[in-house]
Amino acid sequence: MTEQAGPGVAGEGERSRGPRVVVGIDFSSGARAALLFALQDAARRGVPVEAVSAYRPPDFWMDFNAVGSSQPDQARGAALDRLRAFVDDVLPEAPTSPPQVGLTVRMGAAADVLIMASEGADLLVVGSRGHSGFASMLLGSVSMHCALHASCPVTVVHSPEAHHERLHLRRIRHPEAEAENGTPVG
Repeated sequence: MTEQAGPGVAGEGERSRGPRVVVGIDFSSGARAALLFALQDAARRGVPVEAVSAYRPPDFWMDFNAVGSSQPDQARGAALDRLRAFVDDVLPEAPTSPPQVGLTVRMGAAADVLIMASEGADLLVVGSRGHSGFASMLLGSVSMHCALHASCPVTVVHSPEAHHERLHLRRIRHPEAEAENGTPVG
């Protein structure tokens, strides 16, 4: 697939396997912050960005009676369209001359997909937390798994929303620290 997804965005068939910055996209505010960081870092390095998103098969694939009617290309196409729209939405906030962005979607668990996609990369960039329900965690399970198992350096980017949420939780847990100092905790 070599269709253009917007200015500076390459389709999946054009993705590079050489020097590049790989960024995990789960469509959260953390992924938005990670993509902006990856665009800035790749522009500084003079390498392209590979935006990677993982998707799961539709639930009906697990029904053996419906397997014959499954359409894996539709699920993959929908995931690629969603990734393309997300990247196109973030690109206007990127550096003045953003690097080329390749799009990759793969079926599988997010951490496994990102680790495989980052082989040979200069850097893997992930958000601190995605769509999990554990607001008090500093790192999500995907970012932690990538940090432990990727074969390249990993940068975990905290979104502004995640920072404000952590500050709020710290104030709730330790109100005495803020009262003693007269200054906000964080």
